[in-house]
Amino acid sequence: MATELDDLSAFVSVVRAGGFRDAARAGGGSASGISEAVRRLETKLGVRLLNRTTRSVAPTEAGTRLFERLVPALGEVEAALDIVNAFRDRPAGTLRLNVPASVSNLVLPSIVTPFLKAYPEIRLEVTVEDGFVDVLAAGCDAGIRYDERLEQDMIAVPIGPRVQRFATAAAPAYLDAHGRPQHPRDLLDHACLRGRFSSGSMPIWEFERESEIVRIDPMGPLIVESGAAVDLAVSAAIGGLGVIHLFEGWLRPHIDSGALEPILEPWWQEFSGPFLYYPGRRHLPAPLRAFVDFIKR
Repeated sequence: MATELDDLSAFVSVVRAGGFRDAARAGGGSASGISEAVRRLETKLGVRLLNRTTRSVAPTEAGTRLFERLVPALGEVEAALDIVNAFRDRPAGTLRLNVPASVSNLVLPSIVTPFLKAYPEIRLEVTVEDGFVDVLAAGCDAGIRYDERLEQDMIAVPIGPRVQRFATAAAPAYLDAHGRPQHPRDLLDHACLRGRFSSGSMPIWEFERESEIVRIDPMGPLIVESGAAVDLAVSAAIGGLGVIHLFEGWLRPHIDSGALEPILEPWWQEFSGPFLYYPGRRHLPAPLRAFVDFIKR
């Protein structure tokens, strides 16, 4: 039975990761070992579960149906095994979080180190994605998102700063050469460095002052995918390429150092901070319960 569970888990990990190498990397095993486990499972069931090419791995129709049923079933097995954590002096196990890049860069750094020092037998795995994510289907215990992107029917717990702002800035040399905007609409005449979601949509820039909201869709020489490439846009702004509009926490160190100069500060829009969210179930895995209690404290 243990071998069968391992093979089933290997199959689920491959589907989630989209390949054997990525599944092995996520689970700390070997690609050949996971491939052999899936092959063994297919032989036992007598049906092909994965279509394999040199470039991709995707579930067959049978594999898709099996995956859909296995995810909640394996989750229940993990929950059952996790009950023994109640008899330990300290919780142990793996906590898997799915978070956007802004949280990974601005919120988690002050939390992760003290949490893992307080719970040395917990292993934390963080996946960074900026889009809408079904955390359970993604194999995660919980996610962190802002309120407009929270999944429905989830328990949400505040984490990190409760108020954040979008900031707008540019290098002093750029502003000396092109002028300093006095109103958000002035940015339509400036080179603006934009971000784009993985879905292809580009968020407009929004400003607010004394209940007046101004939304603009400026142009510029650089577009980066929100998340991993944001630091490239920040570097370009510091280099004098144009104006950047981003989380204040991302720009604050460069503003404080003088590498970037804040502009339109009275128009910087505030928004509520992020939330940790997870399914409302009776039994929480011990690592997640420890994390929830930690951030509440």
